[in-house]
Amino acid sequence: MFKTRKEIVFVILAGIFITNAVVAELIGGKLIQVGPFVMSIGILPWPIVFLTTDLINEYFGEKGVKKLSFITACLIAYAFLILFMAITIPAAKGISPVNDDQFQAVFGQSMWIIVGSLIAFMASQLIDVWIFWFFKNRTGEKKIWLRATGSTVISQLFDSFIVLGIAFWLPGKIDFDTFISSGLIGYTFKLAIAILLTPAIYLGHHLIKKYLENDKHHKNQEQ
Repeated sequence: MFKTRKEIVFVILAGIFITNAVVAELIGGKLIQVGPFVMSIGILPWPIVFLTTDLINEYFGEKGVKKLSFITACLIAYAFLILFMAITIPAAKGISPVNDDQFQAVFGQSMWIIVGSLIAFMASQLIDVWIFWFFKNRTGEKKIWLRATGSTVISQLFDSFIVLGIAFWLPGKIDFDTFISSGLIGYTFKLAIAILLTPAIYLGHHLIKKYLENDKHHKNQEQ
């Protein structure tokens, strides 16, 4: 490990990807209001997940993203398992600054939300990979914006409705009209973010490419 710059890049991108995906799941229970729209604060770290997914796709291929997505899903499940254990262990009365009710209110997400989040995450990641390489196989190294933004736009359409459908509509917590309107609001927000991230994708692509080219140049000089 860490013998090449490419390995270092993968570890850094993987760390950023996993951290933001897990944090997004943990904070997702808080709702915020943006103008007239209400959405989960869990949407905050997802732009970074979009960005790192595209960069990993670009430099480490379809297998790299799929393996990392499966690992991340397992780590999310593990995080929820640890939270479940933490919830069941009672707080020290009169000593703990956070009591059981407060802890439950923040971290006690229902099983439907957990299942919906995991299924939505894996489905959207696999769709993202497929769309990304569909475009790349047809455009080559050109049109980075098309495969990066296009894959995010399509995959997040599925993500937005899968998690709401499983977590809220199927259990009867919201009606069908609310399910559709909430899904469209969340998706529109993610769509706007994906478009705004386009310059950041080009910047990240440029920096990584330059970093890896310097590594090759250094090796050629040694030889």
